[in-house]
Amino acid sequence: MEEGQMEVTINYNGQAVAVEVTLEVYEFLDRADHKTENLFHEQRRHWDGREFDEYIITTEGVGAYGETPEEYLCRMETLHELMAVLDTCTEAQRRRFLLYALDGLSLAEIGVLCGCSKVAVYQSVEAVRKKFINFFESRLNE
Repeated sequence: MEEGQMEVTINYNGQAVAVEVTLEVYEFLDRADHKTENLFHEQRRHWDGREFDEYIITTEGVGAYGETPEEYLCRMETLHELMAVLDTCTEAQRRRFLLYALDGLSLAEIGVLCGCSKVAVYQSVEAVRKKFINFFESRLNE
């Protein structure tokens, strides 16, 4: 085994298989195992739904990578700025862009939903993109 490598056993297609992983991956898997054990112990205490929700928020809701308060604040500021850019768009542009970007609908599907042509949807999506490009370019120049 190479230096800095650890051996773990994983289940693959119902078979236990030993694999070598980096120390970082080993520590992540170890923490995940402990979290899973803690969760099972807490569930056995017969929580009602509210207690379980509180557990998720206070223990698991801190971010997948242990986000610091500063990182959270920066992320929230960026989200607020992005929403402000969307607020400068028309309702049709915003709706079409979100259906395209977040919901993954095609231009044709959005056209059917909105009662317009694919070209109109494309123009709306492009208009929103241009606003975001201008926003990002202005941030680079700050």
